[in-house]
Amino acid sequence: MLSGLAAALGVSTLAGAQTPQQQAPAAAGQAPASQLHLNTLGQSTAAPADPLPAANPKFFTASSPSVETVNGFLKSLLGYDSNRIWRVEAIQTTQSPNVSKVIVFVSDKSPNPKVVPTVFFVLPDGKHAIAGSEVLPFGAKPFADIRKTLVDGADGAYRGSASKNLMLVEFADLQCPHCKEAQATMDQLAKDFPNARIVFQSFPLVDLHPYSFKAAAYGYCVQKQKNDAFFPYASAVFDAQAALTPETGDAALKDAVTKAGLDAAAVDACAATQATKDQVNASVKLGQGIGVDQTPLLAVNGHVLPLTTPYETLKKIIAFQAAEDGAIQ
Repeated sequence: MLSGLAAALGVSTLAGAQTPQQQAPAAAGQAPASQLHLNTLGQSTAAPADPLPAANPKFFTASSPSVETVNGFLKSLLGYDSNRIWRVEAIQTTQSPNVSKVIVFVSDKSPNPKVVPTVFFVLPDGKHAIAGSEVLPFGAKPFADIRKTLVDGADGAYRGSASKNLMLVEFADLQCPHCKEAQATMDQLAKDFPNARIVFQSFPLVDLHPYSFKAAAYGYCVQKQKNDAFFPYASAVFDAQAALTPETGDAALKDAVTKAGLDAAAVDACAATQATKDQVNASVKLGQGIGVDQTPLLAVNGHVLPLTTPYETLKKIIAFQAAEDGAIQ
């Protein structure tokens, strides 16, 4: 998964890409000139000079999406960075019915800024776009559907607020070394965003980590007994990852349960039930349904981000998304 225009749309940046003005002339545009503007996220346009080429209406040949929708999409991805600016330069028909090609120029407010042309394609459903090799949620509020899916379906243990106004849903695998490393970030987020509901959603990658499914099943059973016990359990499992082998894995998981203050035998019996296995499988299906294909990932009110995102950037994105969704910290 990718996020932010530099990552999400930057993969489709074309070295030496043609500007719309360099392409063959298109039919008369359908977007009124008043819609073709430099998006400054509410900042004054008096200073600095506009570094982006003016948009020409003749390069707006597709009836959908609208410039307003594209700007909403870009704001959702880039709005956390008040220094970033962009202009929609073209929304064009393609040879594929109802697939629109969108060309955007992205820059910033620094002196002599670099202007980056970016291309993506909006699919006929109007809810998805293709940028490079990635399929992204699209729309003026592109993360709204994923947010609702997680509000309804994320059932992992949580810490922080009982409210779901600001949900940070971590998709993680208890046998994944990168997930272990990410816990320091999650702990810091819990401190910096005390009003967030932070959910640990199991996503065992069984092809890579054979013990991850059983560890997730134990986790659900720990949570059923005591939600708050899950996090010391998970911490103990992360610490014992090297022991998650056929020879010592069961003992390591039981020891983690004991360290969380619960009855290991009861949790082991619970984890063996079909109902618990179904719950783990449902958690995996939930992640797959929103595009999760690796761990660890963090969904911020539906905006899916890699947990390798620099921490200060991650904080800005969370604060921005919270403000956008009316869940201001």
